[in-house]
Amino acid sequence: MKGPLAQLMQQAQKMQENMKRIQDEIAAMEITGESGAGMVKITLNGRHEARRVEIAKDALGEDKEFLEDLIAAAINDAAQKLDAASKAKMAAVSGGMNLPPGMNLGF
Repeated sequence: MKGPLAQLMQQAQKMQENMKRIQDEIAAMEITGESGAGMVKITLNGRHEARRVEIAKDALGEDKEFLEDLIAAAINDAAQKLDAASKAKMAAVSGGMNLPPGMNLGF
């Protein structure tokens, strides 16, 4: 292959290699979300698995529903931070490709 098609194929192969590397990096990431001014902290890995849960003693004195809300909010905070970090890393991989408008490769 010669010309633009060969160049495009090489670019696609390089992007695929970079994508695999970035996916591995994302899987290894750990992001902490918190709620209640730090009363509850939840750490998720890049696969959205909970790695750590920290609950301040002050939070244990609250009622059950309030504590449940704090835990849910901390999980959501960690998940949103993880999604933002993942999108930023993936955007760096696709940044070199001249993709048509609207084509985002799923991220």
